[in-house]
Amino acid sequence: MIFYADTSFLCSIYRKQVHTPAALSFRESMAEPLHFTRLLEFEFLQSIQLQVWLNFSDRKKGYPQSIADQMVADWESDVAAGTNELVPCDLDAVLRLSGTFARQRTTKGGHRTLDIMHVATAVHLGAKQFLTFDSRQRQLAKYAGLRIPL
Repeated sequence: MIFYADTSFLCSIYRKQVHTPAALSFRESMAEPLHFTRLLEFEFLQSIQLQVWLNFSDRKKGYPQSIADQMVADWESDVAAGTNELVPCDLDAVLRLSGTFARQRTTKGGHRTLDIMHVATAVHLGAKQFLTFDSRQRQLAKYAGLRIPL
């Protein structure tokens, strides 16, 4: 595995956002599937449902269920086609590494729990590059020795 993404990258692939052109261009240049774990998939799918809730509460925020349904269908289609590939990981090892990163970097960078876990997962899986549009997560990934190509 060479690349591992975070949720900001996935959201840019499956929903038009400011970073969508860069994400799609990079994705098209990849020779391998986009690898993901159940943790990444869970956060991505949860973020979609949160946007539906936000939209239900205030139509100016988030997006409606129909868009969420299309995003999930596109994700599932890409998984079925092998464009996105589930890879197993050792959650205990990821949590241990996450704890190390948290102790070393959170007071310096304000990193959130799942962001730390995604970087730790990438390191644990042997990724060389981390795909993110989150500035704090970029800092942590660089600290962990990952390259940020975007």
